[in-house]
Amino acid sequence: MKLTRVGVDLAKQVFQVHGVDRAERPACEIGMEACGGAHHWALVLQSKGYRVKLIAPQFVKPYVKTNKTDANDAEAICEAMSRPSMRFVAVKTVEQQDLQAVHRVRSSLIRERTAKANQLRGLVYEYGLVAPREIKSLRRAVPQWLEDAENGLTPRFRALLSGLYGDSCRSVVLAR
Repeated sequence: MKLTRVGVDLAKQVFQVHGVDRAERPACEIGMEACGGAHHWALVLQSKGYRVKLIAPQFVKPYVKTNKTDANDAEAICEAMSRPSMRFVAVKTVEQQDLQAVHRVRSSLIRERTAKANQLRGLVYEYGLVAPREIKSLRRAVPQWLEDAENGLTPRFRALLSGLYGDSCRSVVLAR
């Protein structure tokens, strides 16, 4: 038996494999959904000489014939990769994966910083203090509020504000 197409459903513990034996093509192609771990496994398989095709999950779903199981997913991947009009996802290099990780972490830090700043603005507003919208201006305002003994902030709230300010400053530094 000579396999021409192999569909692989990736999982953390067990991979489900479905192979097609036809004399249509001379070499075996391996298809996988473009999900977590797919780029790693694609690079490993390519280093062994296989042609690997990654397919976006939304393009595999229409080919699942019955209930969603790993075996049915592997069969659907195999079927989807045989379609001439199928669009495939390019396999990322390790460098591209590194860069994507940096962008994802940075984006997450910016969201966290924005959430902290908005939370801080809402809390100080309860004490009658209006926080500026810009992060730079907010970073200048908080130390002034903490030092101002006449603005009505309690010692408990000052400690809380100081902690939030410290968190937001760390996020700002990491998100640059």
